[in-house]
Amino acid sequence: MKVFFALLGLSAILLSGCTAVPDKVTPVTPFELSRYLGTWTEIARLDHSFEKDLMQVTATYSMREDGGVKVLNRGVNVKTGEAKEAIGKAYFVEDTNVGRLKVSFFGPFYGGYNIAKLDADYSMALIIGPNLDYAWILARNPNPSAELCQAYFAKARDIGINQADWIAVQGCGKTE
Repeated sequence: MKVFFALLGLSAILLSGCTAVPDKVTPVTPFELSRYLGTWTEIARLDHSFEKDLMQVTATYSMREDGGVKVLNRGVNVKTGEAKEAIGKAYFVEDTNVGRLKVSFFGPFYGGYNIAKLDADYSMALIIGPNLDYAWILARNPNPSAELCQAYFAKARDIGINQADWIAVQGCGKTE
């Protein structure tokens, strides 16, 4: 069953069409989309109504026929056991060598998707939305090392995200 769990929370940023890059965030470069495609596991996120009570969240990125990126987000509501799914699309905002995209889960409204940190082997990523209210740590491995997690939480802290605000949903969780 397809449920656009991202619709509610993303509507605020998407309606404004905000694809900005927040202060202190520099999208990664060089960036290779072909290496970024595939499935990522959500390790931690900031609190959003559109992901309330979701665990086992994954994001799968694949190519669209129009050259954009298909975004498939899936998760399980831990209270109801219901699987949730949202399908969106993403496009580069500027050069394809820069980890800066715009993403939409409905209509022509887009929100920023800024890759602020990315391991050289494309095993872990810090994503920041159009402002510091939206952030995710994603990993290829659902149980990344504590050292790797610490590096990503530290980068987010340097950008201005309070470590206590993270919801740890998988793997390494919060590290102090």
